[in-house]
Amino acid sequence: MGEAFPNQLTIITRQLEQFHPLWSALAPDNRFYSKKLAEAGQPRRLENLQQFAEIFPFTTKTEVTEDQRASPPYGTNLTYPLDRYTRYHQTSGTAGVPLRWLDTEESWQWMLGNWQKIFRAAEVNSTDRVFFAFSFGPFIGFWLAFEAAAKVGCLCLPAGGMSTTARARQIIDLQATVLCCTPTYAIHMAESAAKEQIDLSRSAVRVIIVAGEPGGSIPATRQRIEQLWRKARVFDHHGMTEVGPVSFECPDRPGVLHIIEESYIPEVIDPASGRVLERGASGELVLTTLGRTGSPLIRYRTGDLVRTGREPVCACGRSDLALEGGVLGRTDEMVVVRGVNVFPSAVEEIIRNCGGVAEYRVYVTKAAALTELAIEIELEKGLADPAMIARKVESAFQDLLSLRVPVRIVQTLPRFEMKSKRWARPS
Repeated sequence: MGEAFPNQLTIITRQLEQFHPLWSALAPDNRFYSKKLAEAGQPRRLENLQQFAEIFPFTTKTEVTEDQRASPPYGTNLTYPLDRYTRYHQTSGTAGVPLRWLDTEESWQWMLGNWQKIFRAAEVNSTDRVFFAFSFGPFIGFWLAFEAAAKVGCLCLPAGGMSTTARARQIIDLQATVLCCTPTYAIHMAESAAKEQIDLSRSAVRVIIVAGEPGGSIPATRQRIEQLWRKARVFDHHGMTEVGPVSFECPDRPGVLHIIEESYIPEVIDPASGRVLERGASGELVLTTLGRTGSPLIRYRTGDLVRTGREPVCACGRSDLALEGGVLGRTDEMVVVRGVNVFPSAVEEIIRNCGGVAEYRVYVTKAAALTELAIEIELEKGLADPAMIARKVESAFQDLLSLRVPVRIVQTLPRFEMKSKRWARPS
């Protein structure tokens, strides 16, 4: 008998049960949301989630950023006095000013519980040795994953302050069975190991849990990582500093992410109109955090573009909302080139499918008010006909997107431990 998962009615019931105490806690102590609640003319109690979506406005990143700028350093989205908070983190700031985020111990434990769900879905248990290929810092994902793994009973292996090749050696020497890193860094570590003649076939890694970029749900990128790490399966998930760990990969359908619906109220909207879309549509993911009461987000426009599955129950038996292809891109990352919407995830899939490309960089330029793309590629070593790979990439963009994208071969391109910075927009 397989594991029994809650049906959609049970999930909705649990969401409402969690939302009512959150709703009550916000006014009057949370100044950020008590103002929004007053403006929305909220009732004392919600009867259903449809009513919630109808009366409560979205929260945007711009609102939160402006609030923190007006009331530094943390803004007014704090439900309790400052001495209740025990954790500080911040966003990377790659898309603007970093957001600062505080958590109470209760909120932190809620997020750890969500990360434990991710580990369970990846079949990580107390017999595993989990290697964290990150540096210490204000990045929330490392701390959450590390502590959650400890709660699961895993042996946790931190690798901050180490070179890439030193990490590769440690993975073998310490017999790590699970690796946590970004998709880009999994590829980079394997390439670095090969250059130093470190035989990763000797490693015991069986699962590579990736996040931070869409690569984990891109078939060609997954295949590349699994080829380099041989015995390992890639397991994707995603989250954000502002909301915490949100999803995990479907165990039965690689490349599909399930929202942890017992912890979040997810919606998918038309980015232009804000209209809530039905299952099976593509749009922007909106999230309400049900257990992060100390610093909540209600109907938060994440900027993540997703495509939801049509079926109410997945092949794995879960009713949690399924995101086909994971996170497809971000509203602020899409570029329109001669009328074609181009997302970073689509560019990566095209390039990885061509084979032979070790790394790449995309240049976005404007000429006579028209946006253009150009690509630099670093090739894998020992290719018989490098020019053929460049032509193949150019042809793939022409065939799949009907775009002429010039491709140039370069000797080396940067590598990244955290989120990759492959897109350049010269001024």
